[in-house]
Amino acid sequence: MGRAKDALAKQLMTAEEVACYLLETCGSLAEFESFMFGSSLSAVGSDYDILIVGPSGVSLTRLKSELRAAANELPLDVLYMLPTEAAETEFVIREGCINLWQLAASTKR
Repeated sequence: MGRAKDALAKQLMTAEEVACYLLETCGSLAEFESFMFGSSLSAVGSDYDILIVGPSGVSLTRLKSELRAAANELPLDVLYMLPTEAAETEFVIREGCINLWQLAASTKR
């Protein structure tokens, strides 16, 4: 019964609530641009699509560890891009990505 209740609670989280949760639990996100995109924004689908844009290295390794821990609580699908990749592909614009900070701020209105 506990797992079913937890799964239901996860399904009921809004994009804004997920953004708040990630920003609170993944401190390394402050060093990166982070976005949500896809069906996650429409409250449909079975996971939350997250885009992380930033450099590789120690900070990224730390962030990946934090996001793996968050994925124990939420069904996350995380895509990582270097800034040059994001710019060349125009992924943020094409996919209608919304910054996690912007989503989190919208809960405080």
